This record gives sequence, C-alpha cells and structure tokens, in this order.
Amino acid sequence: MTWRRFLQAGSLLLAGVLVLHGFFGPDFAPRNLATLAVWVHTRGLLVLALLAFGNAFCLACPFTLARDLARKLSAPVRRWPRAWRSKAPALLLFALVLFVYERCALWSSPPATAGLILAYFAGAILVDVNFKGAPFCKWLCPLGQFNFAGAALSPFEVAAKDLSVCASCRTKDCLRGRRDEGGNVTLRGCETGLFLPRKVGNMDCTFCMDCVAACPEDNAGLVLRMPGAELVDDRWRSGVGRPSERPDLAALSVVFLFGALLNAYAMTAPAFALAERLSFGLRSETLTLTVMFTVGLVLLPAAVLLGAAALSRGSEPLVKTALRFSPALIPLGLGVWTAHYGFHFLTGAGTLVPAVQAVVEDLSGFEFLGRPLWGLGGLSPMAAQGIGQGVLALGLVGSLAAAWRQGQGLKASWPWLLVCAVLWGAGAWVLSQPMAMRGVAVG
Repeated sequence: MTWRRFLQAGSLLLAGVLVLHGFFGPDFAPRNLATLAVWVHTRGLLVLALLAFGNAFCLACPFTLARDLARKLSAPVRRWPRAWRSKAPALLLFALVLFVYERCALWSSPPATAGLILAYFAGAILVDVNFKGAPFCKWLCPLGQFNFAGAALSPFEVAAKDLSVCASCRTKDCLRGRRDEGGNVTLRGCETGLFLPRKVGNMDCTFCMDCVAACPEDNAGLVLRMPGAELVDDRWRSGVGRPSERPDLAALSVVFLFGALLNAYAMTAPAFALAERLSFGLRSETLTLTVMFTVGLVLLPAAVLLGAAALSRGSEPLVKTALRFSPALIPLGLGVWTAHYGFHFLTGAGTLVPAVQAVVEDLSGFEFLGRPLWGLGGLSPMAAQGIGQGVLALGLVGSLAAAWRQGQGLKASWPWLLVCAVLWGAGAWVLSQPMAMRGVAVG
C-alpha cells in the first residue's frame, strides 16, 4: 500500500540519520540523536501508540522495507523450518537486548546504539532473503514480540467486517494474495499466515494491511474491539492455534511482565546496591547481571506461575493451568512498560528539539532553526511518577479482570489475583524510587 510505503520510507530515512549521528555525532548521549531518539522518545511513543492504536511500529517498520528491497535482488525459496516455529528464539533475543542494554550502557553510547540498529537491519535482511513469508517478524524479532503482546490491549484489530462474505470466498486472497490470470501475485496476502475469518486478536499481526488490500470484496479493515478480549479467548485461531496449548506464548506473557519489572528496577538505587552485594567481591558486572537476569526472568517467574497454578487448578494438569492464566499478566506488564518509558519520555520530551537544532546547525553551518535550546526538558520527575502510578493501577485492573474472567469466579482465580496484586506492589515500589535519568542531561 502506497501510504504504508511512505511511512516505511520515512522511518528508514530516520533510521539512517540515527545511525550516522550515532557514529559521527557528539559522544555526549543527551545531545546525540541516536541515544536520545531511541531510548527516550521512540520507546515512549511506542507504548502510547500501542494503547491508542495498536501495532503502529510494525506498520511503519523500516526493517521490512529494507528486506523487501533486498528480496528484489535475491528472492527467498525456502520455508522457515517447522522445528523453529516458536517464540523461544525471539524471547532469548529479547532477554539478550535487555542484558546488553544494561551491560553496555546503550543509553549512554551513541555508537553502540547505532550498531544495534544496523544489527537489526542485518538480521531482518539475512533471514527474510533466505526464507519465504515473514519469519523474522513472526519468530525472531524481539521488538515485534513486544508489540504483539502489547497490542492485546489495543482498541483496534485488523479483521473481517462480515464473516458471511468470507464464507462464500474460495480464493482466500487475504491469506494467499491476489493473483493475475498467469498465476503471478499482484497483491500479497498475510505473510505471517493469518486467515482473516479465523483470526482472533492481534498476535502475529503486523498491521501491514496487506490482507485489506488483497480482499476483492473490500471486506477487511481496521475495526474497533474490546481491548484485552483476546486474553481470555482460548478459541483456536489461524496462525496461532489454541493459546493454552502454546507454552511459548505463555512465556511471552511472563517475560513481558517480568522483563518490564527488571528493566525498570535496574535503573534504581536499590538495584545498584543489590548488584554490589551480588558481585561477591569479584567486581564482575557480567556475572552480577547474569545472576539478576536468571533470577528475574527464569527462576522467579517459574516459581510464581507454577505456585499459582498449583493453588488454582482443578482436574487439569498443572502446566495447562499456568498456560491458560498467563495472558492475564500482559495488562500489568504493559502498565509497567508504559509507566517506565512514559517517565523518561515525559521528563525529557523537549530534549529532542535542541538536538535537532544542533544537527541542522552542524550540517548547514547556519542556525536555520535558531540556537539550540538545551534547557528544554519536560515534566518534573514527581509529576511523571504520579502519572506512571496511575497507568500502573489501570494495568492492575486489566490483569485482575482477565484473571477473574479466566477463572470464572474466586475459587480458581484468587491465586492469580494475589499474584497480580503482589507484582503490582513490586512495580509501584520500583516506580516510586528515584530513577536514573538515562540519556537526558540533568540541569
């Protein structure tokens, strides 16, 4: 779709600017567009877009445009191996990005941030010029998995407008693409394998709108729906299957929440004190972070989930109960991410203006946009924290409602209600701590 290509081209151009400024701009992170735009502004806008619209980043993804251009030179012929069709690799990459973010202090390193952007482009191109469809988006992209989980709370969904129209369809253009008389694809269908009449929710949906363009009956579009409804809907769905039979989707829900808590906690003074104690006198930051991530993303979540499942299950297997209730953690997880990223975005919202002014001045030699206003900032930390606590409370309400609905009453749901309340308390405490103003100049 032309308008989507326009968005992708714009984001690709922006990515190029960020890479160049990351490598050749000032080393001081708060004045470099790479660190400032990526770690302060883009992350804040990302979570706000998820709540207001849905998977907006994937809609305008520059990596997809780059791989489409590369495919003109080398068309893929292989299919993604069935044994690799799991979210596990993407979750490992997601945890790795969080780990590297802390270990390499990406927020303070413009060259490292630029390198991460280039690595993303390289990964998308390398995978998708070798395999058909969109395997990088569906199975490997850490940012994509973040968007898929968060979009469960979106008020919009790409869906069929009238299922009776789909019932008479024989070509399945929304899935296979539209073809001419010679059998050549003129408009591609869904590359992540979602058949609209049997699609439920936003999991694996990149909002590419290819299905909308391919539908010959104009029966596909962006429709309003109840945010979070898919979290308690265990129907078999196209491209996904039954959520309660997908351990990797449960792991995505868990990592989405615990990764949010760990990422926010790592920026607080208590985390620095804990890291000092965990170093065991070895002064090894890598070892300390490895211990923190193993506990925070593996051991603690496993204990919490299996413990709650043991208390709430009836006659079904323990793991089945854990898989069924795990999506209820997503609203609270999005609440933590939004409160955390929103804090940095709100306190540093104005900092992008002087950085852009400085870039224009450096490139042109003239002050076309005026002298850089380095004093611009945003809301006070106290005001941003207050807003964040309100958002976190809304996330708690969403998780409590999902857990209650999934348990169909207090008898089965009370352990999960307790888990949500305890994790909300942990998040509220973390977000109330003085937080490092990463990537933003103080004073």
